[in-house]
Amino acid sequence: MDDSRHSADRDLEQARAALERGEMHHAADHLAGAIAHAPTLPETHELLSRLAARADGGLELFPLEQHAFVGTVVARAHLLAAAGRPEDGLPLLVAASGHTPGVDWAGVPWVIAPELGARMEPGLLAQIVMQLCTAIGDPVPEAGRDALRPYLTLVRHAVDAHPEQAMLLGAGSALARRLGEAKLAVEWAVRGARIRPSKLAEIWLGYAYRSADRIPECLAALRRAVMYDPEDLSVYADIAGTLADHGRLDDALAWADRALAKDPEFDCAVHTAHRLRYRADGDLAHLVRLADFQRDHPDATHEHTDLADCCADQPWLSRVPTAPTMTSDPAREPFVAGRPTEAAVQRLHRLAHPLWPHPPAAYDAALGLVLVEPEDLLALIACPPPAPDNEVGRALAAHDPALWARCAQVWACLGLLHHRTDEPWARSARRRMLVELAGGGTDQITEAALFALVTSAWVEPDARADVAELVTRRLDEVAGTHHPIAWSVAHLALATPGLEPDVRERAAAVMLEEEDFTVPLMPRQRRFGVRLRRWLSGRTTR
Repeated sequence: MDDSRHSADRDLEQARAALERGEMHHAADHLAGAIAHAPTLPETHELLSRLAARADGGLELFPLEQHAFVGTVVARAHLLAAAGRPEDGLPLLVAASGHTPGVDWAGVPWVIAPELGARMEPGLLAQIVMQLCTAIGDPVPEAGRDALRPYLTLVRHAVDAHPEQAMLLGAGSALARRLGEAKLAVEWAVRGARIRPSKLAEIWLGYAYRSADRIPECLAALRRAVMYDPEDLSVYADIAGTLADHGRLDDALAWADRALAKDPEFDCAVHTAHRLRYRADGDLAHLVRLADFQRDHPDATHEHTDLADCCADQPWLSRVPTAPTMTSDPAREPFVAGRPTEAAVQRLHRLAHPLWPHPPAAYDAALGLVLVEPEDLLALIACPPPAPDNEVGRALAAHDPALWARCAQVWACLGLLHHRTDEPWARSARRRMLVELAGGGTDQITEAALFALVTSAWVEPDARADVAELVTRRLDEVAGTHHPIAWSVAHLALATPGLEPDVRERAAAVMLEEEDFTVPLMPRQRRFGVRLRRWLSGRTTR
């Protein structure tokens, strides 16, 4: 905040100087910068008023272009409000809040003035509020709620002035529940559904009840929404998800199946059904089918997180697991002639991270290494560079220094998957290199290469049988050895598509056996990995 205030003060000083010289456009540019750094600073708004008085309102100094700077958009919104057109300025302010919801763009007097709520046409305000709701979190993280509360105050004033506007009440309910105001959300949704019963009103009411943890009323409202429109399959998926979250998995699957019976490729129903079936029996095949569906249907109605939710915090499905430090296997033959180039190190530093949403997402992220030559990728695997001087590198250095080298090797192996992708898998150079790395020793290079092979099976159905056979062979080689890598290979096997059921059972047995075996550092470091994961995800609390 000190840096932002310093930057705003510097921009204000330059804006004042430009205004004194009569350089209106330069003054406007610096004012836009000041607003971007400190949007509620009184000195900024005072200078904006002076500029508007000197430039006949000043709107032409803050044009709306295709890629307009956010400070320019917000300044124009304030000038429109000052010119008596706040209903034109509000959508611009909302656009800025949708772009960066945690910034206090709306913390200005004209937004929370009662007269604005009374003046605005209720239907237009409802539409603007719904646009805001689609752009912010559901719910909004607590740290970002205060910046959005002025909009809720505006809706309160509008509801007081127009108490019989059902759309306004419903949209206001959607905003209230996102900001943690569950009681208010229910109150407004109930009033809206009573004034104008409809499918949308029942959906708003159902979501409001769910935010208030009133699950029977939530389900009743969503079922009424289905009666209004039996073809809206997204409501079926919402009912299924709500039932599953409250322990009624069989009923949830029944609703998902009802939706799939109407449309087997409806994305919300497909995602929900696979997630619930995985939750019911833990069979990885459900997640693999979901990944295949996502790959084959890139134009889904909206972004889904079901696959990432199922993979979250599971070794190799979403993260590099922590483990004791392992030196390279002395039996491993040298496979590089030199050290990686600085350009290769920089590319690795930009994308290597111990976490990913799911294996296909890791594969996509590794595309950033497509320009790194295989020789450099192999050098990165053989000689991992020091951790980068960035947030990830500093976190690993503080919490788990050994994890960085394993992380670097994992991403370099993933980079090999993007080498000569036109070659059929069975005869490809990428397969040959990874198989040699996976079988050339028993060390952390082995597990990094195995993970890349497993990832290839997630994204290339033609590779699945081959990869399953390779992983099975490596599992059999380490099972019962109590080698530090055995636990990790077992988890890799459990993350492998198409593995035979009896092999999965062996992998589970190896994993449990290694967890019971006395390796002093191992259990502690796995627990430590959870804390590190939370830190890297920004969820650590003090």
